[in-house]
Amino acid sequence: MSARRAHSHRYAVIMAGGAGTRFWPHSRRRRPKQFLAIDGGRTLLQETARRLRGLVPAAHVLVVAPRELAALVRRQLPALPRENLLIEPAARGTAACLVLAAARIARRDAGASMGVFAADHAIRDGARFRDCVARAFETAETTDALVTLGIPPTAPETGYGYIEVGAALRGDTPRVDWVARFVEKPDQATAQRFLASGRHLWNSGMFVWRVAVLRAALDHHAPALGRLMDELGDPRRAAAARRAYLRSPGESIDVALMERAARVAVVTATFDWSDVGSWAAMPALWGSDTARNASRGDVLLIDCRDSVVYGATRLVAVLGADDLIVVDSPDAVLVCPRSRAQDVRRVVDALARGRRRHLR
Repeated sequence: MSARRAHSHRYAVIMAGGAGTRFWPHSRRRRPKQFLAIDGGRTLLQETARRLRGLVPAAHVLVVAPRELAALVRRQLPALPRENLLIEPAARGTAACLVLAAARIARRDAGASMGVFAADHAIRDGARFRDCVARAFETAETTDALVTLGIPPTAPETGYGYIEVGAALRGDTPRVDWVARFVEKPDQATAQRFLASGRHLWNSGMFVWRVAVLRAALDHHAPALGRLMDELGDPRRAAAARRAYLRSPGESIDVALMERAARVAVVTATFDWSDVGSWAAMPALWGSDTARNASRGDVLLIDCRDSVVYGATRLVAVLGADDLIVVDSPDAVLVCPRSRAQDVRRVVDALARGRRRHLR
């Protein structure tokens, strides 16, 4: 098959669901973080779609989102064909979400390959990203493997899953290896050992596979999801497919399939990557001053260190603070220790239980 013809069988799926609670007060239930312009003029969703240019035909980019976010997706991606916005019947984890997308793609093209990308990652080097994803497509199409992209770790992070690298498949850059195993989020000592080993990568949550290979793997490792894919792919069974979707367990594709499958390959990423997990991630995106403070907007910092401050609507002045997060928005202000950035969701939970539900 010619390179051009292979290219015409490639599709990309952007997963645009999720609550984005850790970016409150800027993220809200109806405006999760992927719809925010955290690192510039374009939102994370818009940047994700932009990075895919040249990898797949524009008409082959699909977005999966819940119904309450559909209008926001259409506003931010006005060129997206209407039929390429897939509405989830309910939030059921990435496994069901990707089965829905795979079923829709298989209806269009039985020989399709499919790349999977989150809408809320920040990636600076678009050219290197495209090189790595192109290598993942080539690997998936020539080896019939399920392919993932792994990120070389820069710290002993306990909030990420890890991939242990096995035998080499292709040694040039970007390199490709077989996956020895997936490891769920480790404790600190294990994460430190993984960092020192040089044989472990962060699991980025980006995948590439041939749709037919995915379907066969589901039959072997997750037959209920295989049956769901068949139902979702049959327009005559729309009502039954919806009921089956609602009954499906809320599993990630990692747990449902990738950790069980035998033929899984990993492309080692050569691009900078962040999952933008909380306000504490902003220094890597915004840069820092000599006191390691990161700030945006109208901000005045005096005798501060290691702090993240965002002044969205007015001057935010911070004096004599270390390791602090301060985020201003039109109707709410967040202040917390930087070490508690992951706990911001507790604010959202408290708002949901109280009289200020409109602010969650």
